[in-house]
Amino acid sequence: MKDIVIVHAEQLVTPTGKTKRCGKEMNELQVIEDAAVFIQDGRIAAVGPTEEVIKGIDLDRTDQIDAKGKTILPGFVDCHTHFVFGGYRDNEYNMRLEGATYVEIMEAGGGIKSTVKATREASFEELYEAGRKRLNSMLSYGVTTVEGKSGYGLDINTENKQLDVMAKLDQDHPMDVVRTYMGAHDIPEEYKGREGDYIDFLIAEGLPAAKGKAEFADIFTEQGVFSVEESRRYLQAAKDMGYGLKVHADEIVRIGGAELAGEMGAISAEHLLKASDEGIQKMIEAGVVCALLPSTAFSLQEDYARGRYMIDQGAAVALGSDFNPGSCHTNSIPLMIALATIYMKMTVEETITALTLNGAAAIGRADQVGSLEVGKKGDVILLDAPAYKHLSYTIAVNTVEKVIKEGMLVYDKTCAYI
Repeated sequence: MKDIVIVHAEQLVTPTGKTKRCGKEMNELQVIEDAAVFIQDGRIAAVGPTEEVIKGIDLDRTDQIDAKGKTILPGFVDCHTHFVFGGYRDNEYNMRLEGATYVEIMEAGGGIKSTVKATREASFEELYEAGRKRLNSMLSYGVTTVEGKSGYGLDINTENKQLDVMAKLDQDHPMDVVRTYMGAHDIPEEYKGREGDYIDFLIAEGLPAAKGKAEFADIFTEQGVFSVEESRRYLQAAKDMGYGLKVHADEIVRIGGAELAGEMGAISAEHLLKASDEGIQKMIEAGVVCALLPSTAFSLQEDYARGRYMIDQGAAVALGSDFNPGSCHTNSIPLMIALATIYMKMTVEETITALTLNGAAAIGRADQVGSLEVGKKGDVILLDAPAYKHLSYTIAVNTVEKVIKEGMLVYDKTCAYI
């Protein structure tokens, strides 16, 4: 693998640091004009003005990319997805657009249980190929690291099948895939009305079976799914087994999921549309990353999470696509940026931090990715735009031209996938 240097960019823009940025810090970006980044052996070796970076580099032995008129950013980190699944729910989504209620959709065979059935029936090879195509799409939007959740099996075999597919994709695909076990995504039909028994099953069998396959454990703490008490029991067991903790919290009804995330010391709490002021404060005090998913709120026509308020209070906010087959069948980063800046009142600088360094922090990778700094992975995106503020200005349009993963060009808009 040859070393690579990108030179003469109009701007190089990055947050800095090896941990999350909170509150006002999210607005602070390093901006370098006529900039270059040098990647050696897959790691960033130099960042700065072009003339300074190229000093001492043997340009004859280095691949060069002329970035005149372009902007350099760190690779995006999508910290919340459900990208390995079987089947689709397009009929359900269009029923919702026509006014169908949740109960009507469920009675017609929709909802998570529909995807559980399709995923249980899908082969490893079918899930792998579908997942590979979805990763390719994410890559074209500049995503170089992604978190993927299981949760469409609600049994041992299918949950492990999802995690094994993600492990194989992590090995085969340029993108890094971070795996989360989410057997506690819903209550399977065979445990209907016996939520406590299902939590017992997950603690006794589900979590142990996924150990070593997943780094994090997540649970849907929501009215009609898992209560705070049930979630606390599950999360404590996961913590005792060495999992990092995540919580789907206060998405539909405020029941105290945010407070629980703070109490349990979760690395992140996701959704948070209905999170209380007290819950937000507890998460801030505990260092929980608030992973907000505006595309889901848009898809479901719900109010957005209070990103502006959270940042003003001192929270670390990350952004994820929540790509999934039901409530949010999109992995569009440009759409997410538009929603975050327009409807969640985040600045473009905060949005960049949320999609890079804070996204990395939400999956325990801030020391490796999420910023363009010496020693970190050479994960770089090149925008076909002369300034970073085009990310919000060019509304919902993908301006990513090239993607470099650990020093290798893996996507070029002019010739698709390398």
